[in-house]
Amino acid sequence: MAGRVLPMQVDVPDNARISAVLCLLYPVQYELNVLLMKRMTDSTAHSGQVSFPGGSKEYADKDLITTALREANEEVGIDASDILILGALTPLYIPVSNFMVHPFVGYAQNKPSVNPSKKEVAHIIEVPLEKLFHRDTKTIAEVISPARPKMVRKVNAYVLDDGTVIWGATAMILSELEMLMKNI
Repeated sequence: MAGRVLPMQVDVPDNARISAVLCLLYPVQYELNVLLMKRMTDSTAHSGQVSFPGGSKEYADKDLITTALREANEEVGIDASDILILGALTPLYIPVSNFMVHPFVGYAQNKPSVNPSKKEVAHIIEVPLEKLFHRDTKTIAEVISPARPKMVRKVNAYVLDDGTVIWGATAMILSELEMLMKNI
């Protein structure tokens, strides 16, 4: 899923902002689901895109897991006490927003109660992993990044039944999760 239109920077800049995201898994009617969100359309680099709940590390966060859980609570209202952190995935650098993202996989025994932030979240997306990882959802999609609105990009992506396109860092994180789950 790491298709590029522009060359990827080799080195992460010293001023990259440290952030963490939560890839939350939970069962719904015997199927393992993942929770995603569509960001509000605004003037930010990731406007209107599908993402995991997450954001910048704050000074008071004791570690990056704390950051991921705090952000998940702030953005989608998930109670951190209901989540078991299973582990970390590979950190990745996002040049357009200068974020060094640290993804964490969490598990909830039940479908979480959510209360999306009206300021940050357009809506919640819940997808069964089996459906998401099916070969029919994987494609090359044309997307326009808010950071470069005049450039149409052809990128590796997951496309849901309703036409929602999951690309970029979110698709890369999901792709790594998919590979790990195939090896279980």
